[in-house]
Amino acid sequence: MLHILHGADLHLDAPFTGLSAEQARTRRAELRELPGRLADLAREREADLLLLSGDLFDGADPYAETAQTLARALGQAGCPVFIAPGNHDPYGPRSPYALLPWPENVHIFQSAALEPIPMPKLGCTLWGAAFTSPSREDSPLSGFSVPAGDGGVHIGVLHADVAGKGRYAPLPEEDIAASGLTYLALGHVHACSGLRRAGDVFWAYPGCPEGRGFDELGEKGCLWVTVEDGGGVEAEFLPLAKRRYRLVEADLSQAESPQAALLSALPDDAQNDILRVVLTGESDLDGVDLVPLKALAGERCWSADLRDHTTVRRDLWSRAEEDTLTGLFLRQMRLRLDQAEEEDERERLEEAVRFGLAALEHREEPMA
Repeated sequence: MLHILHGADLHLDAPFTGLSAEQARTRRAELRELPGRLADLAREREADLLLLSGDLFDGADPYAETAQTLARALGQAGCPVFIAPGNHDPYGPRSPYALLPWPENVHIFQSAALEPIPMPKLGCTLWGAAFTSPSREDSPLSGFSVPAGDGGVHIGVLHADVAGKGRYAPLPEEDIAASGLTYLALGHVHACSGLRRAGDVFWAYPGCPEGRGFDELGEKGCLWVTVEDGGGVEAEFLPLAKRRYRLVEADLSQAESPQAALLSALPDDAQNDILRVVLTGESDLDGVDLVPLKALAGERCWSADLRDHTTVRRDLWSRAEEDTLTGLFLRQMRLRLDQAEEEDERERLEEAVRFGLAALEHREEPMA
């Protein structure tokens, strides 16, 4: 049985442009804690291997202390570590992968061609390759398969884009299936894929361990992968993120005040999180004052970004006397409403008016 800790896409030294300068510095410092947390996990769970599938740095020229922090942490992982550089941190003569002295337990793949690393004590062979420039247009597994007749465990570690057609090592699932690998540890996609399968080959993206914007929502982390002696593979998601990016909607339509709507919508467990709160619905206000609301939200989370998507409340029948299609529609519906005898029928007709107005006025949402 083989136990693997699989991580990718740390993006150390990311700029965090959506935050204030002070918050961005804090987030970069928090990202630098990730290698240590990964090493702690590897030791605590007694991992046989730590696989890091590229984009550990956000760029090819990270701060010196960032690269040193990564190297120092990986040296304390208590197991062999394999790094497959990605498109953000390609291997090159001036990359930190080449310039920095790395611990003996860390192996960095340096070539675009697959390199085998036999590990007889673990009963497996590691296969990996590197980005050597910011782009790669060929499949890193094109024409590859493990040696014929070799029934051993073969593990791959790559930065690649499954089913992609772009510049970041597009990798067809057919190439994965034909490779004969037992498990393929991938990086590049920032959402955890869960354990997938192509033919007899298991593969996965762990996703990034910390979100960097509102396109990377929710829990982020790494994968704990178990390769059974018979070749079966299982994967467990391990959360690592110190802060989550989350979207929250606050509907002002029925609330006593914008403050009440906001407090009702904010989650109770968001103290460490970064929220985008979208104010929706209809309000009696011609524009909502976001300054006090942002301050209020800031008491419940680490950072809040508020967006006003509300519309001004108006009478449902205000256009009924217009000489337009909308006016005709409203007059006809009001006539039907006056003739309705049951309360539930009146409610259905009023709802139909709201949806009809939304369609006539090319609005996405009906009036409240």
